[in-house]
Amino acid sequence: MIKGFDHVAIPMIDVEAMVAFYRDLGFGVSDDYDGRVYAVQCGDNKINLHTPALWQSEKFTLRGPSAKPGCGDFCFVWAGSETDLHEALAKVGAEIEVGPVERIGGRNGGRDSGTSVYTRDPDRNLLEFIIYPD
Repeated sequence: MIKGFDHVAIPMIDVEAMVAFYRDLGFGVSDDYDGRVYAVQCGDNKINLHTPALWQSEKFTLRGPSAKPGCGDFCFVWAGSETDLHEALAKVGAEIEVGPVERIGGRNGGRDSGTSVYTRDPDRNLLEFIIYPD
């Protein structure tokens, strides 16, 4: 039986920029595996960021074989206002690509909609921030 979602992993190319970007947005970021994997914590879930030394190694096979930096597409629930989100994205230099737009999210079994804004991180992964009404 599937209880929930724990984590995903993606390759990254620009380690310093990626770590700074997620830290500056307010995520917890830790070096979990001796500088080979950085964990971006989001509540009880995380994104493992594999460094180039790891994902480019032929010895490392526990990954999607065709995954390259920029392959991620993530949606985060934003707890603040739309103004707060715009300010946070501006602070890290992230440009809004699309939004605000209404989207159906995963909350309440996919029956709830919210307002989403889309941007990209330094490795060009797509990030969606959804704000649900109170």
